[in-house]
Amino acid sequence: MTHDHDLVLRPTPAQTEAALNPPPGRNGGDLVVETLAGLGATTVFGLPGQHALGMFDALRRSDLSYVGLRVENNAGFAADAYGRITGEAAPLLLSTGPGALTSLAALQEAAAASAPVLAISSQIPTAGLGGGRHGYLHELPDQAASFRGVVKSVHTVRAQSQIPSAIAAAWKSALTAPHGPVWVEIPQDVLLAATHLPVVTAMDATPEELVPRPELTALAADLLSKAARPAVVAGGGVVRADASRKLRALAEKLNAPVVTTFGGKGAFPWEHPLSLQSWLEDRHTTDFLEDADVLLVVGSGLGELSSNYHTFKPRGRVIQIEADLGKLESNHPALGIHADARPALQALLETVEERADEDATHRVREVLSKVRDRIAAQELTLEQHVLASVRRALPADSPSFWDMTILAYWAWSAFDAKSPNTMHSAQGAGGLGYGFPAALGAAAADPTRPVLAVSGDGGALYSIAELATARQYDLNVTWLIVDDGGYGILREYMTDAFGEPTATELTRPDYVALAESFGVPGIRTTPESLEADLAKALAAPGPSVVVLPAVLRMFAPTHLG
Repeated sequence: MTHDHDLVLRPTPAQTEAALNPPPGRNGGDLVVETLAGLGATTVFGLPGQHALGMFDALRRSDLSYVGLRVENNAGFAADAYGRITGEAAPLLLSTGPGALTSLAALQEAAAASAPVLAISSQIPTAGLGGGRHGYLHELPDQAASFRGVVKSVHTVRAQSQIPSAIAAAWKSALTAPHGPVWVEIPQDVLLAATHLPVVTAMDATPEELVPRPELTALAADLLSKAARPAVVAGGGVVRADASRKLRALAEKLNAPVVTTFGGKGAFPWEHPLSLQSWLEDRHTTDFLEDADVLLVVGSGLGELSSNYHTFKPRGRVIQIEADLGKLESNHPALGIHADARPALQALLETVEERADEDATHRVREVLSKVRDRIAAQELTLEQHVLASVRRALPADSPSFWDMTILAYWAWSAFDAKSPNTMHSAQGAGGLGYGFPAALGAAAADPTRPVLAVSGDGGALYSIAELATARQYDLNVTWLIVDDGGYGILREYMTDAFGEPTATELTRPDYVALAESFGVPGIRTTPESLEADLAKALAAPGPSVVVLPAVLRMFAPTHLG
C-alpha cells in the first residue's frame, strides 16, 4: 500500500549536481531570479535602487529578460498589462521606500482590474526591521503596511532560505482567482549576502481552481431555463477566465441578450444579434436590464460604472457569479455563486434547458436603435468619426491601452474590441498615465503585434519619460495623443458644475518634436487624416507618436435625472 507520505519527488542527476556544486558568486538576489525562472517567468519589469542591487546584479546571471522603465509607477503599469495579456504573473522589481511607494497607484489599478503582478521590493537591512527609528536610507516604520490595503497578499522575508517559498506563495496568490497584485519584500543584507544554498531549479505554485457549488448552479440553471426575459451582464472576469466562447454558447442556448462591462470588452461578439454592446452609461440599456426577470451577472461586481452610477435597480432575480468574494452581493441581493467564470459557465451550459425566444433579437435592436438616436441628437459627429478612424486603423488582433481621457470614455461604450483581451484601460482605479507604459508591457509580452496606446495631453505628461524606454527596447507601440490643451474631461465636469473650469488648462510641449528628441518618429495629424496616419504608424516597426490636436466632448450622461 502506498501512502501520501511515501510519495517523494526525487531529484534528477542534474539537480543533484547543481545542489552539491552550486556555481560561485551567487547571492540572495540569485535565489530571487532562480525562483522566478523556476516558476516559469521569462520577463521582469522594474527600476533599480540602492537596496535592491543584489536582485539586479543577479539578473545578468539569469536568462530572464529585463525591461527597465523610468518611473516605478510606469513599471507597475507595464507589468499590469503584461499580466493581463499573458495571464501570467508579471514580476516587478523595486527598491525600498520612495521607489516602492511610487508603484502604489499602479498596484491599485492592478488590484481593481485583477491583473496578476508579482511585486518584489527590497527592504532596509534586517537589523532595522521592527519599527525602530534607525535612520537607514529609505526607512519606513512598516513598509508592508503601505501595501496591505492595496494588494492581495504580503510576504516578508528575513532569511535566504525563505526566499523561494515566499515568492512561490506570492505567485500562487497572484494567479488564484481573482487574480491580483501581491507584495514580497526582502532586506538589503539578505539580497547581498553570498549564498551557498542550491540553485533553485523548479517550483510548484499551481493556483487553486475556484469551482462553483453544484446546488447553486443547479438552481441558477433552473431559474434561467424558466425565465421569460433573461439577460446577461458579462464583466472582466469572463475575459480573464478565457470563458468568452462558453458565454456565447450559453447566451445562444438561452436566447438571452448580453451587455459587456467596460472591463469585459470583447467578452461577447459586438455584432452578434443578441449583443447589447457596452452602452452601460445609457438609460435605455439600464431600463432593459431592470426589466429582465432573471439577470445573470458574470465576473462583475456591478460597481459604479457598470450600474450607470448606481442608478440601476433590478426588479427581477439576480444571479451573480464572481471570483472576488468581497464583490459578491456587494451592491444587489442575488443568488451569489463564488466561483471563477469558466467552470461556472460550463456548469450552467451543461444544465440549462434550451430556451426559445423569437422576440429577443428584436428587443436588442430596439434598444440599440434608441441609443443611436440619443447620441445622434447631440451633434457629436467629430467624436464618432475619430473613434471610427481609430478602429479602422487598428488591426483586429492588436491590443489597445487607453488612458483616462475623453476618447477612452467614448471607447468604453462605443468601441468594438473585436476579440477578448484586446482592449484595456485604467477604468478600474481611474488613475492617469496608464495607457503608454501599459502598452509597452503588452508589446514586451508579444512583439509580433503592433500595440496602440491612447492618451490625452494631460495623461501623456505622466509617462512621457517612457519614450526613452520605448526607444531603448524598440517596442512596437504607437502612441496616439489627443491634445486639447488640458484635462479635458475635468474641464467639462467643472464647467457643467460651476460654470467655468479651474486648474484644468495646461502648458504643454510640442509632442512631435519631443518624441523626435527621443529618436521616436512623430507626426501631427488631423481628424481627416487620422486613419491613414495611424495605420501607417502602426504598420511601421518600433515606437511612434501620432498627435491629434482636437477638443472632444462627451455624450450627455443619463444618470443625473
